[in-house]
Amino acid sequence: MLVLSRRVGEKIDIGDGITITVLRVTGKTIRLGIEAPDEVPIRRSEICAPSSWPTPPESDDANPATFDPSQAGNRFA
Repeated sequence: MLVLSRRVGEKIDIGDGITITVLRVTGKTIRLGIEAPDEVPIRRSEICAPSSWPTPPESDDANPATFDPSQAGNRFA
């Protein structure tokens, strides 16, 4: 696990197209803004345990899997 310190307004870039911004710190609460491509699911772990996440279909070299947004659920749970 990488642990970073950031101040309000500072950002962290993760991979291509994912940015986390520290928006506000109040007491023990931190408000984060997350920018990510639509195909990247964003879930709060206390709401949706990994065991309940949809399982991607088996890949087939002749027929690559495509993203179906109706199967993704609420991206901002």
